[in-house]
Amino acid sequence: MSESGKQDGASSAAQSAALGVNPTSRRGLARRLTVQAVYQWILNQTAPDTLIKEFREMPDGLGRADPIYFSELLHGTVNEAAVLTTQIVPHLDRPLNQLDPVEYSVLLMAAFELNHRPEVPYKVVVNEAVNLAKVFGAEDGYKFVNGVLDKMARTARAVEIQAGH
Repeated sequence: MSESGKQDGASSAAQSAALGVNPTSRRGLARRLTVQAVYQWILNQTAPDTLIKEFREMPDGLGRADPIYFSELLHGTVNEAAVLTTQIVPHLDRPLNQLDPVEYSVLLMAAFELNHRPEVPYKVVVNEAVNLAKVFGAEDGYKFVNGVLDKMARTARAVEIQAGH
């Protein structure tokens, strides 16, 4: 079944619908958890393995999220945060230290996916990131995230974009 065809749990689906965001796939749920975990990492420098353990111990655990994708995204994003940040900064309209931690979390995770998950179409990466920014970010933060990721995709996925995918 395609990623867009998989459905989230009923409560999360209702919550997402109320926020104007479509229910997500197992990978979409993994992205959501990754953004939350990266946010915690930014604020507290908590190790990824500790975060994964904490998320698994929550009442709902990882829910229907893809646990392997969650682990890969979180470890990859945290391990490459410095490199990813250098790729993000040229596309910002403000200094990095003025970037909202939620938007920064979303941008880091999406930058990792753009760079290391070529099997995920760049439009999916951008769309998922924009939806997460709508759920967790400031009122118009999703517009900012969309603009930054569109610019990053032109470099990271130039071949895919030129091919019209």
